[in-house]
Amino acid sequence: MKTRNTLLAISVAFLAACGTTTGDRALSGAGIGAGAGAAIGAVTGMGPGTGAAIGAAAGAATGGLTKKRQVDLGEPVWRR
Repeated sequence: MKTRNTLLAISVAFLAACGTTTGDRALSGAGIGAGAGAAIGAVTGMGPGTGAAIGAAAGAATGGLTKKRQVDLGEPVWRR
């Protein structure tokens, strides 16, 4: 049950962070990437800081290079 609730919360956070502009997608991608990278870095022994930096860079690049028509989940929560 706890795992299901955690996955649900993560899914909601991912959907809430999606943006419509290139900057919004890069920003949300960096945040999502940093969180995932910190977790992966801590588990693999790389360190959460290093993992967060790598994840943030990869997420920002992915979000910035994604076109609006590829991912359009509405306005991000910080624009409402």
